[in-house]
Amino acid sequence: MEILQVVDTLVCTQRHPGLQQYSLRVLRNTSGKLQVAIDPCGSREGNWVFVISGSAARYACEDPTVLTDLTVGGIIDYWDVDNGQLETV
Repeated sequence: MEILQVVDTLVCTQRHPGLQQYSLRVLRNTSGKLQVAIDPCGSREGNWVFVISGSAARYACEDPTVLTDLTVGGIIDYWDVDNGQLETV
């Protein structure tokens, strides 16, 4: 798993049926690398999230037949990005 920040929503008018109707999010790591993930959690721009990658990402969706290798697993309530430590509020 990895911690990433939501940059934006990705809108695609044409997409493979295997992606179903899940929202797509553009995510950025602390180094600036961008990735796209399916988001069953409803995250918004600016949220820090943890993602599940690889074949396990399919099982983080309600339907394991979804074609994904990166899925938002949850929205982080608080993360001190300067110290790289996760804290709860």
